[in-house]
Amino acid sequence: MQRKQFTLGDVVQMKKAHPCGTNAWKVIRMGMDVRIKCTGCEHSVMIPRLEFERKMKKVLIHAEGTPEE
Repeated sequence: MQRKQFTLGDVVQMKKAHPCGTNAWKVIRMGMDVRIKCTGCEHSVMIPRLEFERKMKKVLIHAEGTPEE
C-alpha cells in the first residue's frame, strides 16, 4: 500500500465531514501527532499520525498552491 504524501500547509480532504459541513482541513502541525484545522469553522484537532493517514482521503491543495491532478 502506497502512503499518501502530505506536508505542512496542505489542505486535505478527510473521509468524514466535520459537523459544520466542511470536508477540507489544513495541516498546521506535523510530528507523531498531526494537528489539522477545519477550513470552515477554524476548529483544530490533534490526532495520531497513523489515524490521520487512515482517515485522510486525498490532498486538495498542496502547500505551494498547486491543486493535485
